[in-house]
Amino acid sequence: MLQISHFCRSYGDKVAVADLNLDVPTGRIVGFIGHNGAGKTTTLRAAAGILDFNDGTITIDGHDVRADPVGAKRVTAFLPDNPDLYEFMSGLDYLGFIADVYGIDAARRRRLVTQYAGAYGIEGDLGSSVGSYSHGMKQKLALVSAFIRTPRLLLLDEPFVGLDPFAAHALKGHLRDTCDAGGAVLFSTHTLEVAQALCDDIAIISHGRLVASAPTADVIGDSSLEDVFLELSADKRPQASR
Repeated sequence: MLQISHFCRSYGDKVAVADLNLDVPTGRIVGFIGHNGAGKTTTLRAAAGILDFNDGTITIDGHDVRADPVGAKRVTAFLPDNPDLYEFMSGLDYLGFIADVYGIDAARRRRLVTQYAGAYGIEGDLGSSVGSYSHGMKQKLALVSAFIRTPRLLLLDEPFVGLDPFAAHALKGHLRDTCDAGGAVLFSTHTLEVAQALCDDIAIISHGRLVASAPTADVIGDSSLEDVFLELSADKRPQASR
C-alpha cells in the first residue's frame, strides 16, 4: 500500500532522513517509533505529499506522490499531530466541506458522519463552531473527517494525543476496520504500550535512519517494545543530572 524507497530529506545542511526504505503492506497497522527529531513527521508529511524531498520515491497504492499527487491523495488521509481546521465553520460544515472535496454523495456522508461522530462522542457538538472546540474535540473532528473518506491508507502523526479513553478505544477499532477492509495504517506514537498491543509491525527510526522494521513479535522478542526502543536509541537517552 505504501512503499518508501531510498527517501532522503534535508533542511539546509541538516539531514533529517537519510536513505529510508519502508513498506506498509495492505492489511497491516505499522507503528512508527522514534525520539523527538528522529524524522517521523518529516517522513509522514512527505508521504502525504505536502513536503517535497531530495531523493527517493514514495508510492501509495501504485500512485507516485510526485508524478501523480492527486491520485495518491485521493486514497490517503493524513492527520498531523495538531490538525489545522477551519475554526470559523461549524463542525458539520467542516465535514461537509471535506465530503465535497472527496466527492462523497449526500446520503453516504450523512451515514458516515453519524457513524463516526457518534463513535467519538461529538455528534451533539457538530452545530457549534470549530473555534469553540477543545483540543480533544478538534482531534476527534479531524478523525471523523479522515474516516468519512474511507481511505486506503491512513497516515497519522501522534493520533492518540488528547483523546479520552473512549475515543482512543474507538480509534483502535477504526484502524483495524480500515485494514480489514483492504487498507493500511502508518502512525507515529510515543505511547509504546499502545504500539506494542495494536501494531502488526513496528518501524523504529533514529537520527533519520531506520534501525528496525519487522513484525512486532520479531522486533520485541522476549523483551518489550520499550526495552528494544531504549536499546536502539541509547545515545538519545537523557543524561542524569549531577
